[in-house]
Amino acid sequence: MEADIETMPPPQDNLQTDYSAFVLKILRSQPNVIDQSLLRHCIGLSSSYLVTDTTTASSQTTGIQTWYLGFSRLVDVVVALHSLGSLELETVNAASKACSECWTVAGSWKGLEMGREHVREVAGKLRRLLDENGRTYRGERVYAP
Repeated sequence: MEADIETMPPPQDNLQTDYSAFVLKILRSQPNVIDQSLLRHCIGLSSSYLVTDTTTASSQTTGIQTWYLGFSRLVDVVVALHSLGSLELETVNAASKACSECWTVAGSWKGLEMGREHVREVAGKLRRLLDENGRTYRGERVYAP
């Protein structure tokens, strides 16, 4: 059964979530070296924020934007870590799993179809990091649903 996000009760202002603001706060708190376990934790929250941002924001469109900005920024950090040669396989796996979870969530809630377009875009950034076979990262198997 598909949940209808449009019939959700209006949010209370003090309960609004914003994945983008959360991500910026976490990233700004990091010293010169990114804690990849913290990065993985933040990435792992992406599907939850997809639901909460879109149901507590002033509009569903605003919620999808804040979620997408947060998720995209985190994946940009993953790409930067790859460029520096310090990206851990566990972080690649966390990002891949998050894409899968967000894809499922976006397909399960009426009105979140645009979320799938954003997941496709973010997953494309990750795909470019994989080995030529598209299933491994530096010779190690990557999470695939």
